Amino acid sequence: MARLSVERLTKRFGAAVAVDGLELAVREGELVALLGPSGCGKTTTLRMVAGFLPPTSGRVLFDDEDVTRLPAYRRSTGMVFQSYALFPHMTAAQNVGFGLEMRGLGAAERAAKVADVLKLVRLSHLADRLPRELSGGQQQRVALARALVINPKLFLLDEPLSNLDAKLRAEVRIEIRTLQQRLGLTTLLVTHDREEALTMADRLVVMESGRVRQIGTPKELYDEPADAFVADFVGRCNILPGRRESETHFRTEGGLLLPVAPAADEHKDATAFALRPERITIGFGADGEISGAVRAVTYLGPQTEVHVRVGDASFVVIRPTPGDDDRLASIKPDDIVSLVWDRRAPRLLPQIS
Repeated sequence: MARLSVERLTKRFGAAVAVDGLELAVREGELVALLGPSGCGKTTTLRMVAGFLPPTSGRVLFDDEDVTRLPAYRRSTGMVFQSYALFPHMTAAQNVGFGLEMRGLGAAERAAKVADVLKLVRLSHLADRLPRELSGGQQQRVALARALVINPKLFLLDEPLSNLDAKLRAEVRIEIRTLQQRLGLTTLLVTHDREEALTMADRLVVMESGRVRQIGTPKELYDEPADAFVADFVGRCNILPGRRESETHFRTEGGLLLPVAPAADEHKDATAFALRPERITIGFGADGEISGAVRAVTYLGPQTEVHVRVGDASFVVIRPTPGDDDRLASIKPDDIVSLVWDRRAPRLLPQIS
């Protein structure tokens, strides 16, 4: 496996800048996820790293080797595409062995490597099946095996789970992460799915409009977002624009006065109040400092989501689903409740620039 270094990587399509001076270092054996909305430049970045797309400027290095101008077939990368891109007329084993055949390996050596990697992804018993005879999850594992069999320097995943249903997606992402860690694969993952990124990656790169907003571990980005965009994109968040009113309060644009902790390492240009839904506790009646009317209660199995209208603002509160004897179980729309949080829980952040 190799280290990946991306230096001032830029890609322009005419006057449009798809990727703007991206800097990134991926350590050997690390899984880094490029996370962001559609059109933010994450797939363009992956394709430049793979060699499918030439950069306008900047460099791509594997270890200390500059591969920026090398064609894709000389970079020794294993890529799993969103659509799997399996040959429909080939069996699972033939699909997996195709890259080895193109590299000139003999039939016996090729068969041994294919057998090993199919065993690794638990598909030995389906080696002779055509793609149309396999489930979505099985096709995905064939695509993974095809990428792994060439022993790549870098493992590249482009929205690899987007075609799977929710239950299968959760299962396959665990399989991919387990394989990645067991084999020590240096991996770059592209996704727009927050849960996928948070559960699979060692570090996240949050992108927007071709630029990096923040790089950090899932915990760092969730607990300490750099700005309102990151806070909103990495998990659910109540975000209200406004200004700090005093050492102990933030006033929203709508006039709400919200309790906060005294300023410490706060951003000087903070114009947004950000508070995670699970950090809010619900009280009963209008006795608290912040109170409002329940708009909706949504049961989500182990969690219950409560939407509360406070003045012209809406708050989402996420609490463990209460038992029958819990007062929260009786909450219904139009009830008046109070919202309580530790003053250290909110983050005051810059708005999206």
